[in-house]
Amino acid sequence: MSIKKKLFGVLADGREVYSYTLKNANGMSVKILNYGGTIVKLKVADRNGCFTDVVGGYDCLDSYVGADGYQGALIGRFGNRINKGKFTLEGVDYTLFINNNDNHLHGGEFGFDKKLWDAETFDGDEPVLKLHIVSPDGDEGYPGNLDLTVTYKLTSENGLSIRYEATTDKSTPLNLTNHTYFNLGGYASGSIHSLELMIDADTYLPTDERLIPTGEMRSVSGTPFDFRTPKKIGTDINSECLDIKLAGGYDHCFNFTGGKTAEPIKRCELYDEKSGRVMSVYTNQPCVQFYSGNFLTNEKYPFKGGYPQRVQTLLCLETQHMPDSINQDGFTDCVLRPGEKYDFTTEYRFSVK
Repeated sequence: MSIKKKLFGVLADGREVYSYTLKNANGMSVKILNYGGTIVKLKVADRNGCFTDVVGGYDCLDSYVGADGYQGALIGRFGNRINKGKFTLEGVDYTLFINNNDNHLHGGEFGFDKKLWDAETFDGDEPVLKLHIVSPDGDEGYPGNLDLTVTYKLTSENGLSIRYEATTDKSTPLNLTNHTYFNLGGYASGSIHSLELMIDADTYLPTDERLIPTGEMRSVSGTPFDFRTPKKIGTDINSECLDIKLAGGYDHCFNFTGGKTAEPIKRCELYDEKSGRVMSVYTNQPCVQFYSGNFLTNEKYPFKGGYPQRVQTLLCLETQHMPDSINQDGFTDCVLRPGEKYDFTTEYRFSVK
């Protein structure tokens, strides 16, 4: 129904960063930056029709530039971790930037979360923000010139749809996602432990102490990772299970039952009993990384309105391919080759009950 463009801030090199606020006929709205494709605000109604911002983020551009945590940002070229920042592809060895202990995480030092994207808007009943960049051959160590478009659409059914489309002129690992942090009670409402979560996944990936997958795909049956029947996040988050203890909570890849699909289908559902808000996640991606906000501890960068960072007060549901899949036999194929098109969509659809 409407799109509003506004200057959000200016980068150190003088480039201007703009916010784009999309609003539908139901009153739902989302505010997105062309810096990092970052979702800054997402206002959703509760069962009484009251709108609340349900995503984490900051008040100013300097925080998005300086803080860690990837609040609300587009992630690439490779979401999640690559072991020791190294891989071999088509007989060539590649070395990436190390930014997570001795791993490569979320695209490196200047990943897609730090890019200033070209923006184009399309108003209407379902307003659209289309973002575009070209990642050059060698960007952060990755091969190939990558042409990438990400399309945000606010639907008439109260969905925030994110479509990722990319082509390359040289084979390259590609694993795109969005790193928005949610709390359906409102970003400043406290612990996520009382939120109820369903994940349609029959296996998950155990990790070592560096959160690199061990190579095993383990059944969720009888473990804290079984969310096939909805349960409160806090039920098992303090389990003595080694995988939980290594991550300080949940920070694991869940493999959807049956893998990727031709069209997006419902794979996750998050529910806040107090507000009545429901977030259903539709995707054609094969996996989701459920991260329970175990490292939200940076006192230097409080959230919007000065609300302090607190562990496990926000969560991420990052649809994607398997982490470190470029180095792991039997994992999802993460290589985009010349002549192919990367084309995945995830929609976060909101309702009440």
